[in-house]
Amino acid sequence: MMRKTPLILLGVAVGAAMTLLATQPRLILDRASAQAASTDTYRQLNLFGDVFERVRADYVEKPADSKLIETAINGMLAGLDPHSSYMDAKSFRDMQVQTRGEFGGLGIEVTMEDGLIKVVAPIDETPAAKAGILANDLIVKLDDEQVQGLTLNQAVEKMRGPVNTKIRITIRRKGAEKPIEVTITRDIIRVRSVRSHLEGEDVGYIRVTQFNEQTTEGLKKAIGDIAAKIDNDKLKGYVVDLRNNPGGLLDQAISVSDTFLPKGEIVSTRGRNAEETQRFNARPGDLTKGKPVIVLINGGSASASEIVAGALQDHKRATLLGTRSFGKGSVQTIIPLGSGNGALRLTTARYYTPSGRSIQAKGITPDIEVLQEVPEDLKARTDTKGEASLRGHLKASGKEETGSQSYIPPERKDDKALTMAVDLLRGIQVNSAFPPNSKVPIPN
Repeated sequence: MMRKTPLILLGVAVGAAMTLLATQPRLILDRASAQAASTDTYRQLNLFGDVFERVRADYVEKPADSKLIETAINGMLAGLDPHSSYMDAKSFRDMQVQTRGEFGGLGIEVTMEDGLIKVVAPIDETPAAKAGILANDLIVKLDDEQVQGLTLNQAVEKMRGPVNTKIRITIRRKGAEKPIEVTITRDIIRVRSVRSHLEGEDVGYIRVTQFNEQTTEGLKKAIGDIAAKIDNDKLKGYVVDLRNNPGGLLDQAISVSDTFLPKGEIVSTRGRNAEETQRFNARPGDLTKGKPVIVLINGGSASASEIVAGALQDHKRATLLGTRSFGKGSVQTIIPLGSGNGALRLTTARYYTPSGRSIQAKGITPDIEVLQEVPEDLKARTDTKGEASLRGHLKASGKEETGSQSYIPPERKDDKALTMAVDLLRGIQVNSAFPPNSKVPIPN
């Protein structure tokens, strides 16, 4: 940086020397405008200081200075767009745990039921599974503290902790005469963001629930597991399920796309200045060996999910099936603010698919639309309003689209999108959008 600045100044001086006199009045006006803007900024900051002091002095209850400042920062960022925000130190740590995809803990998926923590399932090969914790167990005590009265987040926070530390859990199990007490030693738990299985004996199903640091490795393992169970000549193809995946890390969206693409651009990001534009390209190789791919999306597929879906759609590598995606076409950068001060989550760029599409406030339209049959009591709660409905969202160029269906039936037999995807791969159903015509060039 120290070398670049003088070089730029020298270039400007040489190039502008002959026109300096002609532009001098304008330069003076520009300088005056800048000074006026600066004066106005300082006036506004003085206003903020006046309000801050008046609140401290006269509010009905004495407020904490730190709370006032944090709230002011949040208000400033919330006024920019829905995705920019301030994270205090705890929120920043929680975000890091989420994106890292691993933490010190026990290895149980839990939910809240009647004020108690209910075990949904222990994760295989974790301390909880090895200690004999079972699905549907009710956790009533953590060490000597009653769970009743704690929120789910508070209980989860207590169960997490440094590796090799112990926690005593008291559970109530159906059929057991008295509560069962188990002491468990915490270990590193890796969040499973990818799950897979075979549909029948000829279609690989891969579900990606979020994009954290474990996702690409999880995807590669899933493809390897499927390949180990079935001969390549018998495998009809893959269904990649991105429904209700809210997104996550940009680098993981790029590497997941790269898993299926042998070449070409995956995504570009464009900030305020043209020199900030970045393009990310696929490296040679397709881990699925060119097998047909169908990607499932819906109104809950956002951000990183849309990057993957858009790249595979533009390159004609996959057919998209389901409903229009959420439409979050912006990139946020996490900016740490120093020890104990948390971090800034700031929108710094928009992203574009390989064909140059911005999906901001529009979403990605699937090649084949499939609507699910939604139970009457859920109809009011199963449509996602989308990015365009968020207050203060970045505006789209052209027409904006709001909301689409995001319901996934709990029973496999009722899942029309997955059924159609599998039928297309097997040739039971036919659609002009599958397989995609790879000879059609990417539109620009």
